[in-house]
Amino acid sequence: MQRLDTPVESHYMKKRQLEKTIHRNLSRDDDYTGYLRLDQLLDAQKPLSDPPHHDEMLFIVQHQVAELWIKLLIHEVTGAIGHMRNDELPPAVKKLARVRHIQNQLYNQWQVLDTLTPAEYAEFRHVFGKASGFQSAQYRILEFMLGNKNRSMMKYYEHQPEWHARLQRALEAPSIFEEFLAHLARRGMAVPPEVIERDFSRTRDADDEGVIAVLRTIYENRETHWARYETCEAFMDIANNFQFWRFHHMKTVERIIGHKPGTGGSSGVTFLKKALDVEFFPELLRVRTELGD
Repeated sequence: MQRLDTPVESHYMKKRQLEKTIHRNLSRDDDYTGYLRLDQLLDAQKPLSDPPHHDEMLFIVQHQVAELWIKLLIHEVTGAIGHMRNDELPPAVKKLARVRHIQNQLYNQWQVLDTLTPAEYAEFRHVFGKASGFQSAQYRILEFMLGNKNRSMMKYYEHQPEWHARLQRALEAPSIFEEFLAHLARRGMAVPPEVIERDFSRTRDADDEGVIAVLRTIYENRETHWARYETCEAFMDIANNFQFWRFHHMKTVERIIGHKPGTGGSSGVTFLKKALDVEFFPELLRVRTELGD
């Protein structure tokens, strides 16, 4: 039996007193909604199913959020490239660390889409028409910036002149790894001239012995080349995260639609599996094989 003098714990929700200094005289131009343009952002989800299927909102938000994260990835990689051009490796590595965390957000998003069942998805998949994630121009720009150049991709964006122009610039510019090699050359390392003076729209031969030799020097003398070694490892983290993301994408598609063709015209899961054979920064993989020999 509870004693009468024992304090009784309140189960009511506690209320917080609002501070008098909190702004009340606001306009739509200087408040939170205006700064983030939430009216436009939150009005961008337009389900096409009629009547709107409950789960189509999940599908739209999932992909729109992914595009926002990819926009930030491009922003951070662009910043890292700028630091490398100025021979500033530590701030470049800082931005690459942020890239890894953004990739983790993209990867974890699949867990939400994994809650969509095959039966639910089949009820609204037809409204997409020919739309497909394969057509994401931002994703393709990011791949180009990381070194997976493929000129044949350009024809799929000819109907979007502005995106086509951005893709063309990314295709013809040095990838972030090539910017790193140019930095090493400026700092006196024996990077072959033909590696950094070439047509950057073409995929470079990953078996370049000169590049492998430079990377081996960095890895075998990491105390002397610590910032360069740290940059190489940051590249490998990003490459691995990209593969984890691709794999989870493929398994989510397989779980939801099996081996149906993709809405964009691809073979679906079979096509996605082939992407797992495409490695970013292949020289960094090869040098691992040669270390210690």
